[in-house]
Amino acid sequence: MATRALILLEGASNMLRYVQAAKRRGLHPIALSADPSPYDYLAAEGMEAIRVDTDNLDPLISECSRLTETYDIAGITSALEDVYATVGKLCRYFDLPGPNPASIEQCCDKFTQRQLLAKAGVPIPAYRLATNESEVKSSAAEIGLPVILKPAVGIGSSGVRLCCNVDELAEHTTYLLGGKHIWRSSPRILVEEFEQGPQYNLEVMGDEVIGIAAADYGPPHFVCRGHIYPAPLTDGECKRITDVSLSCLRALGLDWGPTNIELRWTNRGPVVIEVNPRLAGSPVPDMVQLAYGVDLITEHIKLVIGDEWDLRKGHAQTAAARYLIADCDGTLDWIDGGSRAAAVPGIADVKMYVEPKTPIIRRDRIAHVIAAAPSRVRTEGILQRAVDLIDWSITQK
Repeated sequence: MATRALILLEGASNMLRYVQAAKRRGLHPIALSADPSPYDYLAAEGMEAIRVDTDNLDPLISECSRLTETYDIAGITSALEDVYATVGKLCRYFDLPGPNPASIEQCCDKFTQRQLLAKAGVPIPAYRLATNESEVKSSAAEIGLPVILKPAVGIGSSGVRLCCNVDELAEHTTYLLGGKHIWRSSPRILVEEFEQGPQYNLEVMGDEVIGIAAADYGPPHFVCRGHIYPAPLTDGECKRITDVSLSCLRALGLDWGPTNIELRWTNRGPVVIEVNPRLAGSPVPDMVQLAYGVDLITEHIKLVIGDEWDLRKGHAQTAAARYLIADCDGTLDWIDGGSRAAAVPGIADVKMYVEPKTPIIRRDRIAHVIAAAPSRVRTEGILQRAVDLIDWSITQK
């Protein structure tokens, strides 16, 4: 009998977790990537990595067809939004379970996503599409400052900025259109109303909301500084947020697999900021498992290979993460205290992202710390004690 293989297109922050979860289910993980070199560290996990143009469907079909001569391909997936529509097309070609590629493509275009949500009556910020400086200025004038400028296609808050005045608007427009921002397609900028209020992130599988986190995104670039699961919400607030989120799925045709939804609670209730047709990046799946006892990655793999998933929550506790962020450009001289932080009772994980002597830029994540305990107060206390033990030095440029 041929070995059952799980094909993973490109990598993401969750790649190691997908590989380990696949192996636990008796699958042989194989990565297809335009550049497999970053996956060398996974060799110890027994992962095979193959170089192929992942922007082109035909070479991927050819490579997967070649692999079928040796393996029984049980499923194809990715944790990376950029290639998730391609995953859907491959799944359809090989008659495997997968996402609807058309739904993924229209969701990944934030302008199209906004149009579909607005048509369905989902509460969203006022928005305009701009392709040049003049259109950015006129759009901002129509909406009213402050506004958020963001690429119409992009992930990870790349190129996103809150502009509170005309100078900041001009500066960021120049950044986006002047050659500094890397565009994968023709430059298109969303100019959006700035919705003020606490932010909440939801993790959804199929049409079931698994968890709601309170998230701390610091302006002006909205880099995430922390999460806490579950969010401190009343039952009524949870229901309103859940109802709005499920209306997003219906409007966008996202009824299969993982979805990450970001919204803010404003003076008009929950307003949807963004819908991401994928699993949230690391360490969110770890936090969901700590808080609810649901392993999102394993359950996603079950869905991908056609097995029955189990989204029943195994327990309930509070999990919180703090992300340590560089506050200037320069070189990280040293970082210390990680082992002391990890030894604090209740700390689930401490991870350093940057090695000493590495160039970094302002807003880069240096490390994260995750704590879990039966109550929110206890979890936050544990987290703060651990974070206080970590220190670093940056030589500014």
